Amino acid sequence: MKAQALRDSSSSAYMMSKKTMEVNPTNPIVVSLREKVAADQSDKTVKDVIWMLYDTSLLTSGFSLDEPTTFANRIHRLIKLGLSIDEEEGEDMNDEDLPALEASDEVPDSTMEEVD
Repeated sequence: MKAQALRDSSSSAYMMSKKTMEVNPTNPIVVSLREKVAADQSDKTVKDVIWMLYDTSLLTSGFSLDEPTTFANRIHRLIKLGLSIDEEEGEDMNDEDLPALEASDEVPDSTMEEVD
């Protein structure tokens, strides 16, 4: 036992169990996704939903995401889909809502307030 305790900890990585994900094939979400994939394998929305399901299962199991920005982009696309917002329409609306910038020669004060 003492030899096991003193040896290099990186060599014991093979003893750790592998992570396993179990999918319930009778779950209504899985059944619906299988039907949609069978109908059209190149549907980007279905792929996003599948990846969202996988990523949320990782998060709920306590793991971290490899690419959190990709996860956030998928969420944004699905929210736009749910709100019936086109990709181009949503981006154009953001530019139109912004007021025009006014040029100013004045230098703003950047001093911090002193606290007694």
